Amino acid sequence: MRTPPTVLTVAGSDSGGGAGIQADLKTMQAFGVHGMSVITAVTAQNSLGVQGTWPLPEEAVRAQFRSVVDDIGVRAVKTGMLASAGLVRTVAALLAETGAPVVVDPVGVSKHGDALLAASARAAVREELLPRATVATPNLDEVAWLTGVRARTEADLPAAAEAVLACGPRWVLVKGGHLAGDEDAVDLLTDGTERHWLRSPRLANRHTHGTGCTLASAVASGLALGRTVPEAVAAAKEYVTGAIAGGFPLGGGIGPVDHGWRAR
Repeated sequence: MRTPPTVLTVAGSDSGGGAGIQADLKTMQAFGVHGMSVITAVTAQNSLGVQGTWPLPEEAVRAQFRSVVDDIGVRAVKTGMLASAGLVRTVAALLAETGAPVVVDPVGVSKHGDALLAASARAAVREELLPRATVATPNLDEVAWLTGVRARTEADLPAAAEAVLACGPRWVLVKGGHLAGDEDAVDLLTDGTERHWLRSPRLANRHTHGTGCTLASAVASGLALGRTVPEAVAAAKEYVTGAIAGGFPLGGGIGPVDHGWRAR
């Protein structure tokens, strides 16, 4: 029997099912890979926001990682919410022992603006986690808190990408979905030499919870399937665009993207 490629997500749990570990595993299933998880934090979270967060002990995160990687192995890793400086350092050290490609989604705040990373952990993300990344996938707010560079127009994206590359990832995908006034959602993927501009129609759908988690997990899935970074990112962009188009209302606030849109 054929065993599918294995992909590991190291992230927080979203009790509402739209982002975090739950979104990651749904995305991996959609790409035909076997998703596995290391939970870093538990959140009480719904369509209205995050009501509480409880980071797990570093030894629990380390034990989950070793349990999965030492027995099953892994073809790609995606990181999301890491909550604290101690967890960032723990995960960075574990990734240093893993030869698989790593996609780092430097999660700082939730869709609703709730903090998911302690301010004291930002230096650890810059100095210890990003150098482990094959691809980093920051949005514009994350670029700003990582580097101090604030991109407001499409023309600003190359400078934003260069600032993140200076932190050490091999590639950076700057997500321009928050740029104001553009007809298209524009992202820039670069390794400092190549530039790949990715465009999709800007969709009038407010139900976009989980887009960042979903995109990073889709990229990791593509890498596990043997695609190059540009190929994996292009496929991830296409998948996320379809998921946003299918985003649906859930509860009283912002609903999730539709991870199963292809099946429907």
